Amino acid sequence: MALFEDYEGRIPQVNKALKEYGFAEGEAGLNEARELCKSRGFDPYEICQSTQQICFEDAKWAYVLGSAIAIKEAEKTGAKTGSDAAANIGKGLQAFCLPGSVADDRKVGLGHGNLGARLLSEETQCFAFLAGHESFAAAEGAIKIAANANKVRKNKLRVILNGLGKDAAQIISRINGFTYVQTKFDYFNGNGTDKALTVVKEVPYGSNPDRLIVKCYGADNVPEGVAIDAKSKVAGECAEVSIFPRTIIKCPYTCISINKSFIRSPHNKTPM
Repeated sequence: MALFEDYEGRIPQVNKALKEYGFAEGEAGLNEARELCKSRGFDPYEICQSTQQICFEDAKWAYVLGSAIAIKEAEKTGAKTGSDAAANIGKGLQAFCLPGSVADDRKVGLGHGNLGARLLSEETQCFAFLAGHESFAAAEGAIKIAANANKVRKNKLRVILNGLGKDAAQIISRINGFTYVQTKFDYFNGNGTDKALTVVKEVPYGSNPDRLIVKCYGADNVPEGVAIDAKSKVAGECAEVSIFPRTIIKCPYTCISINKSFIRSPHNKTPM
């Protein structure tokens, strides 16, 4: 049985990355990479599994390779910050992108690494999931980000979920132990900005601080959602920069916002 999905298609690029960092090729090299990580006190394979239990095997091994690369780069260059590690993990993710695929062409793996680096940067104050029908997956991601990002940050990262209806936001909050934030939007005053938005109440569900730090907002429509972003300081005076398809990085100095639309930077018409 193959070690992961589309093994024959992925392994040539994976082998190149393994060889570049001094590992054997194929399954033996990936197991070497995993053992290196274990020797440093963590197992990326198990971490990936615990984060999203239905994830594919290639995702688990991609994070194993990326983490091993981060260790090797730290030993070689001394780049040991969380942001450095995240960017280097992206190299392993990129190696698992199928040649010729959209993910390979758009450098999705490197983009995920760069996103992680931004989350761990002190310049980023808030991370916003703009969740829709993927809200449960977004919630899982928010839990891990809120629980782990602050381990290497001096200033705590704020995490919000936005884009849900009010009922859905409350349900997601109750299931996951988040803080539900009910808002009211004035459509006739405030010019559609956060000045038109009033926080009616905040309801914490549970007692786990790592989960309560996630604030879950419900918006009735786009104008209210935009106002929620503005109130949470998602929007700022920085350009939107796309780092991989279907994902937007907003305001690198204030907040990172994820949504499901691919928008190019107004200052750089070529996607990164």
